[in-house]
Amino acid sequence: MTARIDSHQHFWRISRGDYGWLRAGDPAVAKLMRDFLPANLVGTLKALGITQTVLVQAAASEAETDFLLELADANEFIAGVVGWVDLSRPESVATLERWARNAKFKGVRPMLQDLPANDWIAREPHAEVVQALVRLGLRFDALVKPWHLEPLLRFVKRHPQLPVVIDHAAKPQLVQGWQAHWAGSWRRHLASLAAQPQVSCKLSGLLGEAPPAASRSVAEGVDALRPVWDALLQWFGPERLMWGSDWPVLTLVADYARWVAVCDSLIGELSPPDQARVWQGNAQRFYGLPVH
Repeated sequence: MTARIDSHQHFWRISRGDYGWLRAGDPAVAKLMRDFLPANLVGTLKALGITQTVLVQAAASEAETDFLLELADANEFIAGVVGWVDLSRPESVATLERWARNAKFKGVRPMLQDLPANDWIAREPHAEVVQALVRLGLRFDALVKPWHLEPLLRFVKRHPQLPVVIDHAAKPQLVQGWQAHWAGSWRRHLASLAAQPQVSCKLSGLLGEAPPAASRSVAEGVDALRPVWDALLQWFGPERLMWGSDWPVLTLVADYARWVAVCDSLIGELSPPDQARVWQGNAQRFYGLPVH
């Protein structure tokens, strides 16, 4: 069985109360309105040969990052944590320095897709906070949609020493079709970001952006995602693509094993060394994870 690292998964405890996007009464997220914790995932990881995961924030609060680091300290398979700070506040430097004393703290993710200003990342981050990310050897996860890519490119060019990974391939709006207005912007700006050597991309979260038919079978999932995969491979190469599940958000459209099977069909077309890079090596390198 191929050894894998899941570069993107979540845990949450609903009673903590700071998950602003998980709203009771919203049918779009009704299936997610319960606790998702390590005991709910560990059996699936073992069955599918996934040896490590990167746990990514799901709330715009420092308290949630403390919670995630507690989970990581208690569960060996969680090899890294990507947390949240307000990048616009210079006081966040001290918070980053405190978290960086924990070897499992790997970086931050502002929830850019939820902010009212599409160009927030190009205007608001405080220079001292970004410099602290670089100084502490941390990484930046970009949770963006196609209309955030041009401002993100400006941010990336301004900070060439900061490693950046684009989550979920910037959420291409596949359900709208490739003739819709998002597609040209997505192709143009994501290709420009890929030209920046410090930028990587995650193959994750894509079934949730595709038409419902993509979740009916592995073959239909592969067909729906083929244009995205081919473009990402052209732009980033197998050296800067990493696989992730986006579990449990994934469960809105498919189970974990189905997503692995869809990706196995695509990644399996690469040479064995390149398959190993996408499944585990690139995540290991990007996040500085321990080698098993």
